[in-house]
Amino acid sequence: MAGQAHHISHSSVPPRTTRQSTQDLGSGGGQPHGSAPRETPHRYAAAEAVLGTAGVANRTADAAESRAASRAWWDADADDYHAEHGDFLGTVDFVWCPEGLREAEAGLLGPVAGARVLEVGCGSAPCARWLATQGAAVVALDISAGMLGHARAAAAQSGVEVPLVQASADQLPFAAGSFDIACSAFGAIPFVADSGAVMREVARALRPGGRWVFAVTHPMRWIFPDDPGPRGLTAVNSYFDRTPYVEVDDAGRATYVEHHRTLGDYVRQLRAAGFVLDDLVEPKWPAGLDREWGQWSPLRGRLFPGTVIFACHRP
Repeated sequence: MAGQAHHISHSSVPPRTTRQSTQDLGSGGGQPHGSAPRETPHRYAAAEAVLGTAGVANRTADAAESRAASRAWWDADADDYHAEHGDFLGTVDFVWCPEGLREAEAGLLGPVAGARVLEVGCGSAPCARWLATQGAAVVALDISAGMLGHARAAAAQSGVEVPLVQASADQLPFAAGSFDIACSAFGAIPFVADSGAVMREVARALRPGGRWVFAVTHPMRWIFPDDPGPRGLTAVNSYFDRTPYVEVDDAGRATYVEHHRTLGDYVRQLRAAGFVLDDLVEPKWPAGLDREWGQWSPLRGRLFPGTVIFACHRP
């Protein structure tokens, strides 16, 4: 997944709390920051030290601040992220989510051979490289130079190269109708202040009839502590509280920002951008998968979904 969600990246996590040792699948993308008091040493210690993270603020974060925090966070965390999750993501593979659903099995994008494809929040771009091996003409986009550095290294290792673009998902640098398909596996969407702007930008960049498929942390996860164990089974936050999770340094500058939207928010944003929702997929936790990924775990996965995938098209 990208960093992204990404990927996967940090997941949606409850606001007003500190995260514990958890993480997502991508770069600009998102998987888990946690809400439990952290112990030492924890997964994010190195990046937090680089950025001077001092605590959590209960406040909003606008588009510019969200972009700056996302870029800085994923640059600082790129090495540690891939050290922990690189084996799961692979170098040429398309994994939609911590549940391990692969595009090769799911076929959510439809036929890709000969298609022009944009990956939003690509992280180190394993999904984009896999699509290239299936005959697609792929462009991979991420806001983080650190993540794109890992993408270049993985391309050299695998021998599969795709064009890489550094940009924000809510400001796509492409002409209208440039792509047939756009996708995002936990990339970028939770980290922008206005995810509706992402939907509008993707709609603009797609040709009529183009497909848009993206995976994010299931919004219901926002109500639970980011804990893979029994503590993560008790609701502590309101599903309807859209206050973002914002980590700050001593001067109050955001070092990490993640935004929460409800299922209804996403549906309304898609409709407003002109998309038709074709499917909503909630992957089940597969039998035999015992890996924990931040707040994702067999215990929680047996009880409620951790991921939601929206499959849409532009009429």
